[in-house]
Amino acid sequence: MIALGYTLVYGVLQLINFAHSEVFMLGSLGAFLTVSGLTPGGGNPSQAQGALILVAAAIPAIVIGGLAAVALERVAYRPLRRRSAPRLAYLISAIGASLFLSNTIRIWRGPNFETFPRTVRARIVLDLGDTFFSGILPESIQRVKIQNRDIIVFVVAMVTMIAVDQFINRSRTGRAVRAVAQDSETAGLMGVNINKVITVTFLIGGLLAGAAGLLFSWSFGVTRFQIGFLPGVKAFTAAVLGGIGNIRGALLGGLLLGIFENVAAGCFGVQWRDVVAFLILVLALMFRPTGLLGEKGAA
Repeated sequence: MIALGYTLVYGVLQLINFAHSEVFMLGSLGAFLTVSGLTPGGGNPSQAQGALILVAAAIPAIVIGGLAAVALERVAYRPLRRRSAPRLAYLISAIGASLFLSNTIRIWRGPNFETFPRTVRARIVLDLGDTFFSGILPESIQRVKIQNRDIIVFVVAMVTMIAVDQFINRSRTGRAVRAVAQDSETAGLMGVNINKVITVTFLIGGLLAGAAGLLFSWSFGVTRFQIGFLPGVKAFTAAVLGGIGNIRGALLGGLLLGIFENVAAGCFGVQWRDVVAFLILVLALMFRPTGLLGEKGAA
């Protein structure tokens, strides 16, 4: 979901929005504050109440993520586009915006992790060690336990990505996004409002990042001013692996990266999980810089 924000913006503007990880962080913070307000004192709600609280927290998380991304485009990038600034200026502006947002939250909330209040309690849905096939499965696979939160995150992510893919490929606004991604000058001559398309692109990416921030904080139970850094780097890796600028490539890259990380963690130890992500990024840039599905502007 975070990788979609990178790939959409790159497909339209040909730039990497390195402040996207802070949009994710703001969505996480918005969800945390909402859940904390609805469960004062870290209460222990029932499963039904916890589910309702989680759904309620999705609204501010998504809205904050979308508004933050649009504000970022208006303040950090649009003035540079009007001046036809070089690409390096966009990169510097993105890094500056990222540092400003993260340190602002650090001053406000402090440097420590904040515990996400309990909502929907985790429970094991499927234990592969207790299945009919447990006798023929390798011991490492028998230890796999699938929890309800894993299924929720996977389903939400898949539904969201399919919805974005269909929106880009079938709606009128999606056709405008693809037109600007292919040739912005010609699209402008044909009557496409380029500024509006860019704003919509940032808005979609921000909405997805905000929702991802909620799911991440709920899954791992914490939030922090720097919580978006590592997921942001991994999302960028996923976008590059799948083919940055390609929505389906972002989906494929994210799934493959998750598989590679967990296989590495199971074979070599958890400490190697993050190393694998960076190794994949280096290998992808060296041997397949256009990604597995190739570069395809926002399509």
